Amino acid sequence: MNGFVILLVALVLFIVAYATYGAWLCKQWGVDPTRKTPAVEKSDGGDYVPTSTAVLLGHHFASIAGAGPITGPINAAFFGWVPVFLWVVIGGIFFGGVQDFSALFASIRHDGKTIGEVIEHHIGHKCKMIFNIFVFLVLLLVVAAFSDIVAGTFASVPAADTEIALANARSAGSVATASMCFIPLAVLFGLLQRRNHNLIVNTVIGVALLCGSIALGLAFPLMNLSKGFWLTITFVYIFIASVAPVWILLQPRDYLNSFLLYAIIVLSIVGIAAARPDMTLPAFTGFVVKGQPLFPVLFITIACGAISGFHSLIASGTTSKQLDNEGHAKVIGYGGMLIECALAIIALVAVGSARGQELASSGSGPAAIFSNGIASFAAVIGLPEATTATVIALAYSAFCLTSLDTATRLGRMIFQEMFDGFGIKVLENKYVATLITVVLSALLAGAGYQNIWPLFGAANQLVAVPAFLACAVWFKYIGRNNKMFIAPMFFMLAATLSSLALSFYNNVMKLMGGTGAFGKEGLQCIIIVPVVVLALIITVDGLKALKAKEPQKA
Repeated sequence: MNGFVILLVALVLFIVAYATYGAWLCKQWGVDPTRKTPAVEKSDGGDYVPTSTAVLLGHHFASIAGAGPITGPINAAFFGWVPVFLWVVIGGIFFGGVQDFSALFASIRHDGKTIGEVIEHHIGHKCKMIFNIFVFLVLLLVVAAFSDIVAGTFASVPAADTEIALANARSAGSVATASMCFIPLAVLFGLLQRRNHNLIVNTVIGVALLCGSIALGLAFPLMNLSKGFWLTITFVYIFIASVAPVWILLQPRDYLNSFLLYAIIVLSIVGIAAARPDMTLPAFTGFVVKGQPLFPVLFITIACGAISGFHSLIASGTTSKQLDNEGHAKVIGYGGMLIECALAIIALVAVGSARGQELASSGSGPAAIFSNGIASFAAVIGLPEATTATVIALAYSAFCLTSLDTATRLGRMIFQEMFDGFGIKVLENKYVATLITVVLSALLAGAGYQNIWPLFGAANQLVAVPAFLACAVWFKYIGRNNKMFIAPMFFMLAATLSSLALSFYNNVMKLMGGTGAFGKEGLQCIIIVPVVVLALIITVDGLKALKAKEPQKA
């Protein structure tokens, strides 16, 4: 099968879905462009900031994407390209897009509160507390892991005095330089946009400086700086990004970074159209491959490219507080997810091509497979392959930081909501909440988060279940169609619980066989049990509320 045909079919399906199913969802849910949003009614210059659609789409897209839609399809490709293609297309249109859009819309109609507050209003306080505690712990894991990844990416101390080691260190230093330049650039753009609302002019200036930052990174890499140094810088940065007004750092940084993603997508489409690579990856390799069953492994491995519970937190955490018009929720929530799905299909073509399979068989990671695969396509249109691969790899690494600062801000907000109404004002303070989030994440990073990281995929996808459930209950309450949530909710519940059960079984077998360690496999087993129990409590209580809730006008 030709890679361009696969990409073209997917793009057509996404465009048709946006124009038809997305419009149908707007009608079913009663999206009202004339209704004031929380960003307008509660504008405070901090978290609630009315924002233009283009800027908000960039912020939202960069936050939900990160490296997820690239790594997921590449890591799941051993099942063949057909299962990956089907899940990204079907999952994106009917699962991920619906979740992101509905979480954003539900938050807008609940004063910009997170999905946890929607759960409290329509399912109960107990379920809200369970959900928030679970999500907060997941976010701590995300912040710890992404901080470690970012610091490791920036670290530029050569492991040995060899040509390869020096080249890798120089590449890491280039990423560090460019990423550090992005930060003052974002502040400058935020100030420009605040004083002069000419978005087109400001964007041209910002993108030009963004390109300059990349060039500066390639020319002047920050060398011989350790991982420990960059961990400290990273934790200081995310603290500032979490408490600073959203318009001055987080929003403009993500907006400008999104142009890197857009550029990669456009470059990839043009390159694939020109190269027309054949898919050497088999169409289907089996329902059980390398001891891994297609269900549930495929649906946990491919998260951001099809559906990710983390998206519902972003949509209802930061994005909803910036939406200036309810009518724009479709393009941000549903459209943003479909753009991410397109990136996932591009990643599939990259790994499925001859070049991608060659890199995969050599043991290369997703970043190398994607950047070198796309660079080989771009070479057909005359772009230098080595330079293109370096720039794509640089952009890929930078996206981890966009998800990291958003996750920290979300952790701060959820921590504040957990203690809302308890009368402990100090814990509701954003500086205290952020400090606690950052310190706990730093401790987790130092203690070895890798021991429990294998559970993240299922934990992340599990967040989608109460998100679907909360929206289903609320839409029934206001007399709107909620049937589009039922099948995705039960499917994701089955996939996540099956994944956790499979992990528990495999870990027990390792422990009994003497190949596992209590500090890793044993710890995971201990964590899995309460996670499953709490998930079942939320599900049972939610289904009771869904059955008992009487429709009435909002």
